[in-house]
Amino acid sequence: MRSLRSLSALLLALVACSHAQPPPTPPPAQAIAAPPPPAPAPAPEPVAAQPPPEVAPASIYFDYDASELSPASRAVLQDFLDQARAHPDQSVRIEGNCDERGSREYNLALGQRRAEAARKYLENLGMDTSRITAVSNGKERPRTSGSDEAALKENRRDDLIPTSGNVGVSSAAEPASR
Repeated sequence: MRSLRSLSALLLALVACSHAQPPPTPPPAQAIAAPPPPAPAPAPEPVAAQPPPEVAPASIYFDYDASELSPASRAVLQDFLDQARAHPDQSVRIEGNCDERGSREYNLALGQRRAEAARKYLENLGMDTSRITAVSNGKERPRTSGSDEAALKENRRDDLIPTSGNVGVSSAAEPASR
């Protein structure tokens, strides 16, 4: 019996030892390169003074057969002048326009009166006269076609168009050269 016990103990020890194997060695770790640190941000460039925005074209509108400036038209002209003061190298061409009613000659004269009204208002606000020209298109350049009141009203206008350089002052009705 003793040999049976010894044999059992030996067998038990062998079985126990056979299960206690060392853990497998892990495969060699792959070398993963750490991402390089981000490059330092470039030094901010000095901020140059932004030039003022260009002078935006504008339009003012008139009542039927009239050349008097409304309060809304005066406000548009004031805004236009404020922009133009920041750009003394730019001039303005004021183009007077009319709706389709009336003769060609009458509308050329009315368009000139409208352009001159805006020119005089800008001059009274302090704009140099050498920077302003006033011309009439009469009814020759409608913005909108049609004979309904909305179309007619859209065509009774002055267009203020910024130009580069001094354009001189026009005192007579002259056709726009394009």
